[in-house]
Amino acid sequence: MARSKKHLGRYVDPRTDFGWKFYFGREDNKILLIEFLNSLFHGEKTISDLRYKPVEQDGDYEEMRRVVFDLHCIGSDGEVFIIEMQQLFQEFFKDRAVYYTSRLINKQLARGKKGSDYYLPEVYFIGILEFDMDRNRSSGISRVTERPYFYDVALCDKLTKEIFYDKLGYKMISLPLFNKQPEELKTVMDQWLYLLKHLSTMDRLPTFLDKRIFGLIFEIGEIGKLTEEELMSYEASLKHKRDAESVFNSAKKSGEALGHATGLAEGHAKGLAKGLAEGKAKGLAEGKAKGLAEGERKKALETAKAFKEMGLPIADIAKGTGLSVEEVEKL
Repeated sequence: MARSKKHLGRYVDPRTDFGWKFYFGREDNKILLIEFLNSLFHGEKTISDLRYKPVEQDGDYEEMRRVVFDLHCIGSDGEVFIIEMQQLFQEFFKDRAVYYTSRLINKQLARGKKGSDYYLPEVYFIGILEFDMDRNRSSGISRVTERPYFYDVALCDKLTKEIFYDKLGYKMISLPLFNKQPEELKTVMDQWLYLLKHLSTMDRLPTFLDKRIFGLIFEIGEIGKLTEEELMSYEASLKHKRDAESVFNSAKKSGEALGHATGLAEGHAKGLAKGLAEGKAKGLAEGKAKGLAEGERKKALETAKAFKEMGLPIADIAKGTGLSVEEVEKL
């Protein structure tokens, strides 16, 4: 058993499906999830308690399913709001986030309900992303923000920037973009994100993390405390994560290589086209100049011949037409 654990590090990686559920998906550890969510809301909401609800996965392909938390939260003022939380490593994320919240909202209205009573609870989607959501940004507009890793999205008026509907929100963390060092951790959310990203490589609770908040994670997260069944599940989950990352990185490298080759080909084609165009233009210009010169010479010869037939002095003819004396004498 000790040999099996050696390559796993000391603490369960929260960025695996097993780890995510292990730390945040258990009723007896829900204080961890409450603390994490409160760090994301940063005073906008303060969760005092939450209840886990069963989640339906209908319509999802097996390979796209991940750990999903459907949470009914009770705020400090007694208000109730709903959070769907996922850790994701996949494409089309924005579409799926909207789909999930739409499905969640739809479930709040009883079927066959009549009348105009469409009062809805607040709904939030929390996404922990294992990729840069804007790596393929097509708008050309860069996000200028001190926290490029954090997306706090709401429905708003595009002209006035005022919130149009304040009961639907998306809070998303792009972990690859979070690169703060320990001395740069200014908020509790910073500490949480640092922990999520680096816990699997730590060997103890560092002094720069708040022990009151994170002590429980280091207490329960030791791999040596896992049961035989939990260890097997964790190893399988860790392998799945690493395989997914390997496939993603391979696809990314292939895409970059293809992009480089395409860029070279396009550059070569553009260069060739430019060369041909420049050559054609130069040839036309030279041809035109040559044609004009030949036309002018022919006209000068005809004029000189006419002057010679009139008996004018050869020297005067040469001077007037620009021809040489020898050329005039040969006419």
